[in-house]
Amino acid sequence: MLENEWRSDCKNYLDIEQDKQATETFNLSKPDSSCPNCGHKIRIWENIPIISYLVLRAKCASCSTHISAQYPVIEAVTAALSILIAIKFGVSTETLFGLIFTWALIALTMIDAKTQLLPDNITLPLLWLGILVNTSSLYTSLESSVFGAIAGYLILWSVYKLFKLVTGKEGMGYGDFKLLAALGAWMGWMLLPQIVLLSSLVGAIIGVSMIVINRHDKNVAIPFGPYLAIAGWIAFIWGTEINQIWLNI
Repeated sequence: MLENEWRSDCKNYLDIEQDKQATETFNLSKPDSSCPNCGHKIRIWENIPIISYLVLRAKCASCSTHISAQYPVIEAVTAALSILIAIKFGVSTETLFGLIFTWALIALTMIDAKTQLLPDNITLPLLWLGILVNTSSLYTSLESSVFGAIAGYLILWSVYKLFKLVTGKEGMGYGDFKLLAALGAWMGWMLLPQIVLLSSLVGAIIGVSMIVINRHDKNVAIPFGPYLAIAGWIAFIWGTEINQIWLNI
């Protein structure tokens, strides 16, 4: 959707005629889901999370093309994390907004992993929603939420500027700043050090492993958003306990 929007904007700016495909409706609901190989329209019973994948035996009902395991894996992870949120907060407003927070992080994780983009369409509403829900101190105080958003953005912005000053290269994208700002808005500034350290540790381990095991080109960028999202979700559930353990040590 974003790529279509960018192409359309560029063509409008350059006064280039739009093609027919660019003017067709393309959003989360239209066109209907279909097999990318044969164009078979996915029916309702073929689109039930996990169950349809198993019933279809991971193949298109029309042409038998293999269906990626990504679908049931993401569906299962989403279900598991949603259950953990419900167990953590019970039947409450915290659970309702916690689910929205969780689903947004899952979407951002997969989008960044595939495209190295963290869309403003998700990060910015997530940031403002975090401040909004904390006007009633749902997860942290409003003051901590606001300072968390500011500090979250400035921490990675400062790292970005320093890295660019020293190396002349860009070490991360602006989407990472906005995502950490959103995490700060939801949980407050006190959990930011934990999120940054945990995401950096996980990112470093996986990055080095990819270079050593898969011979990943060290000059090819590795998205940082997924590690921020994972660390942020862990802090959302167990952040206070982790901080307490660290302080006790």
